[in-house]
Amino acid sequence: MQFTKGHGTGNDFVILPDPDDQLRLTPELVAALCDRRRGLGGDGVLRVVRAAKHPDGAGQAGEAEWFMDYWNADGSFAEMCGNGARVFVRYLVATGLAAPAGEALPVATRAGVVRALVTGDAVAVEMRRPRLYDAATATLGGLTLPGTAVDVGNPHLVCALPAGLALTALDLTRAPDVDPAVFPAGVNVEFIAPGEPVDGADGHVLMRVYERGSAETLSCGTGACAVAAVALRDAGRDTGVVAVDVPGGRLSVTVAEDSCWLAGPAVLVATGEVEPAALIHSA
Repeated sequence: MQFTKGHGTGNDFVILPDPDDQLRLTPELVAALCDRRRGLGGDGVLRVVRAAKHPDGAGQAGEAEWFMDYWNADGSFAEMCGNGARVFVRYLVATGLAAPAGEALPVATRAGVVRALVTGDAVAVEMRRPRLYDAATATLGGLTLPGTAVDVGNPHLVCALPAGLALTALDLTRAPDVDPAVFPAGVNVEFIAPGEPVDGADGHVLMRVYERGSAETLSCGTGACAVAAVALRDAGRDTGVVAVDVPGGRLSVTVAEDSCWLAGPAVLVATGEVEPAALIHSA
């Protein structure tokens, strides 16, 4: 099996080229690929399939040639991954599957068609505007924090830390407890603290995240979009630019009237071959 390894601000993925939908992925194989000791290691798998060839992408084939078949590290599906979409587009352009044109490149996902622009080392992807829809709480190590539920094509819960509590003090080795009635399909939980002013941005937020199906990651693109929308709301704004610092680097989020742009570096670091049977056996 051919693979490429890439990341966006440390949010890393195993990329599998499969234009004609020939690979038979299973949750067990995905989890083995993402295993950081016995496999290649990653927060998820991005399978590159022509939209017309995949049942989840066929309905979008008229808008986008390529479908991003995204799997979490534990072998479960996710509707959308912002950093994954940026790395996916970097792969399409680097391998000649898509031209690095100045216009936006459409990509089909389970959350609908997104569009991306490649500018040097940065890739920006346009997604739906985050929708803030409910209040909820997350409990972590005996600490219960109020938060805002946000839909970015996938579910998020954004929780601000109280003054005096540092993000580095949080223990994210275990999933936060959330109300399953509010999040029946699980949720990505972002913990945030204010950052110092940044030139060219309307806000600056520091963030850590626990992703459903992947545990704590160094970055989460849709999570950064959710965080930016909450930060703008708390500042009394509907639109604006927010710099979001994650453990893996900095992302820039532009929330517009009807969309949200996520921008940052996207890097391909390795290509090679992997033996699926050996992965499953070693697991």
